[in-house]
Amino acid sequence: MEPLHFFANDNRLLRKLITSGLSETSARDKQKLFAQCARVLLQADINSGIDAYGFLVPGRIEVLGKHTDYAGGRSMVAATEKGFCLVAAPRRDAQLNIRAAATGEKHQFEIHPDLQPKMGHWSNYPMTVARRVARNFGGELRGADMAFCSDLPAAAGMSSSSAMMVGIYMVLAGVNQLDGRDEYRRNITDEESLAGYLGAIENGQDFGGMAGDKGVGTFGGSEDHTAILCARSGRLSQYRYCPVRFEKYIKVPKGYVFGLASSGVAAEKTGSALEKYNRVSRLASAVTAAWNRATGRDDGHMAAALASGPVAIKQMRNILKGSTAGGFGAEELTRRFEHFCVESEEIIPAAGAALERGDIEAFGGEVDRSQELAEALLGNQVSETIFLARTARELGAASASAFGAGFGGSVWALGAEDEIETILRNWEKRYKQAYPNRAHKARFFISRAGPAAFELK
Repeated sequence: MEPLHFFANDNRLLRKLITSGLSETSARDKQKLFAQCARVLLQADINSGIDAYGFLVPGRIEVLGKHTDYAGGRSMVAATEKGFCLVAAPRRDAQLNIRAAATGEKHQFEIHPDLQPKMGHWSNYPMTVARRVARNFGGELRGADMAFCSDLPAAAGMSSSSAMMVGIYMVLAGVNQLDGRDEYRRNITDEESLAGYLGAIENGQDFGGMAGDKGVGTFGGSEDHTAILCARSGRLSQYRYCPVRFEKYIKVPKGYVFGLASSGVAAEKTGSALEKYNRVSRLASAVTAAWNRATGRDDGHMAAALASGPVAIKQMRNILKGSTAGGFGAEELTRRFEHFCVESEEIIPAAGAALERGDIEAFGGEVDRSQELAEALLGNQVSETIFLARTARELGAASASAFGAGFGGSVWALGAEDEIETILRNWEKRYKQAYPNRAHKARFFISRAGPAAFELK
């Protein structure tokens, strides 16, 4: 913890941000956001000398692993240098007062197990976290006066909603020292298991002995939370899920950085977009249900089915030929299985191996294959993300792919450091010419693979 005025105008903050693994440019940007949060609290008559918490929570880049995590598969992820800055002063009561520093909007509520969040409003995310924490942790809970600010594009597939939820949890965990409670120690043992718990808060599932609830309405996994909590600067992280299991870190090739393009097509987990997202998830569950019905097994997801024996892939294909499950037909089930099998079990291992031996061209080929399968089998792409991925490659990017839930969102492009600005400029120009109606919402920027979420102390 630091006194509140530290976040408002102390130059030590910049040094701490750089030391954490941010580039100097990104660190200066975050210094301004923390100052903005602190000013909001000071204007609300919070004592400038009071000890306050400060957290930086990044968004994430899903390099590979489209819709694999909740099916027990693997993904390759990195943290962006853009994200949420949160400053929080502990209260003596259970009231949580949250201010959006950029808009001045305020939301307040008491931390309670019976909270009823409002779908479609940003307050859904902090209220869902507070309700789950109240249900899972015994004893009294203290609230906080807090402000947040973000330079992460919202509803862009970069996990802005998950980042907000992680940030709110970090505030509540810090104020209440949750990691010292018995409930925490029995169920959460490391960063990976904490990521699994936060994924369960979002999707509403039980986690160990910690009972679930409704969540925010998505049937997702814990990839986003794992990337946000477990990333390493300058590295890609490869994980398996259900439960979260670390596989390896892979260095980003020397001299390469990410260009990121937010298409301007919202990838919100609400309304029709939520239904599209959940439909892909339900398809994965239906494949597993068809497998269990035919084999008499009780596997929890597709990855477990594939791990059941050396001929499981062939057996699954034969089962799905004549199956219906969950209201889906054989063709849909087969496409969903084939996408998962190739993305998780073939493309990601091959792409990681290519990077480790320094073969940028082979890595780009695997990424192209992933993008093509997302379009042909997963069906979660829109014309804008397809255009962005292909155009980035035409402009000289070493690799490029859409990422996130899909049905909108963003595309990453890996490019040489001395070329990426030119690529980004031409990329933006061509996109705005092709999709002028998206120009006002689209964002193009550069990011290194950044650090995981951390507390400034």
